[in-house]
Amino acid sequence: MDAAEEELERRSKFLNSLIQKKKKEVEQKQENDRMKIRVRASDMALPLQNHAFKTSRDILNSMPSGKIDSKRLALSLKKDFDSTYGPAWHCVVGTSFGSYVTHSLGGFLYFSIDKVYVLLFKTAVEPLDQ
Repeated sequence: MDAAEEELERRSKFLNSLIQKKKKEVEQKQENDRMKIRVRASDMALPLQNHAFKTSRDILNSMPSGKIDSKRLALSLKKDFDSTYGPAWHCVVGTSFGSYVTHSLGGFLYFSIDKVYVLLFKTAVEPLDQ
């Protein structure tokens, strides 16, 4: 291949990757709309957000219909994120609450799923000097 053909191939691959990325974003938005998920505020990478959405939906689906156990959802989501992404995750779940928190960079997500609001955030952990 000469230089022009190589450049065309490189550009074609780049454009294809952009198209695939956009398709993924559209599919994720459609899935979130189907699940009635709305991101209210976020400083979290998309894969972590999607993990939180899927985990929350799975937990809510395992509960008896019409009965939402906010405490169970918060505990399950916190434990899942602690085990998957390291310690010091915090989770607040409910239909009405106020908050003002300090979080680690890239570790904040506030979203609603159906009529439940979820605040998930990570804080830094420093060892105690003994």
